[in-house]
Amino acid sequence: MADYTFAFETSTTHAGFLKAPSLAMKPDARLLVAGIPWDGSTTNRPGARFGPYQIRRASHMLCDGIHPLFGLSPLQQLADAGDLTLPNTSLAAMRAALLPKAQALISHHHMAWLGGDHSITLPLLRAYRAHHGKPLSLLHFDAHCDTWQDHFGEPSGHGTWVYEAVQEGLIDPKRTIQIGIRSSADEATGRYIEHQGGAIFTARDLRGLESSLQLADVLTIIRARLHIADQPLYLSLDIDCLDPAFAPGTGTPEPGGLSTNQVLSLLESLHDLPFVGMDCCEVSPPYDHAELTSNAAATLLWTYLSAQARLR
Repeated sequence: MADYTFAFETSTTHAGFLKAPSLAMKPDARLLVAGIPWDGSTTNRPGARFGPYQIRRASHMLCDGIHPLFGLSPLQQLADAGDLTLPNTSLAAMRAALLPKAQALISHHHMAWLGGDHSITLPLLRAYRAHHGKPLSLLHFDAHCDTWQDHFGEPSGHGTWVYEAVQEGLIDPKRTIQIGIRSSADEATGRYIEHQGGAIFTARDLRGLESSLQLADVLTIIRARLHIADQPLYLSLDIDCLDPAFAPGTGTPEPGGLSTNQVLSLLESLHDLPFVGMDCCEVSPPYDHAELTSNAAATLLWTYLSAQARLR
């Protein structure tokens, strides 16, 4: 595919995430943000292709970027590659084009990917699996299990990627934990990860548990499964894990979700797990109100990047 730039793609001619310089200006950056503005697999409300731009814009209000818990800004280690130029109408073509680009970036940088709908995570996991030479552990925040075996009659989409990742051996299901699940699904689909030996903490399980102290039992279980030396861990964060009160701008909102405080408590408390990369998906600015969703996404990404900067 030619490197055409679509109108919705973000260029780092302007400031990137946290106003970080472009990758061309800082090629040795350890931490790197890149956008994947794809929403061709959305089943309800499209618009996630505009997510990377709005997340970056929201991040510019984080002032000097010094995180209140970790006490630093990731900016010294951070660059922004802008949005990857990818096919815009074919899921298979997008994934095929994304794979080598992701592999090239993963080999040199610790990545935070800005979606885009959740179908982007499957090719990213293929790239990480090839890079590390073993199945990954997965920490997955979402309202939806994403373990359906078809996508409204199509073989693949943003609701099948976890099932496909297990089937392809990209992730170890016994080292997979899903958090915030609450959408309707049959038993075999909704509890698929549990049936494969993993763990699920539904939004109902977490009601009333917001601080790290209240979440202590949950954190202990997560650490026991995922805090394993030399075992790469990937974080995939669908913004619809948050209740629509906190994140209305998403394609498939599900009432009864997590609060921003709950997700921050979990990310902050688990910051020292062996993460090798992350994505934040399904921010759909056309359905946002007062930039609640893009601000939440920017803050969650900033927290993750600040933790990675602090650890190294």
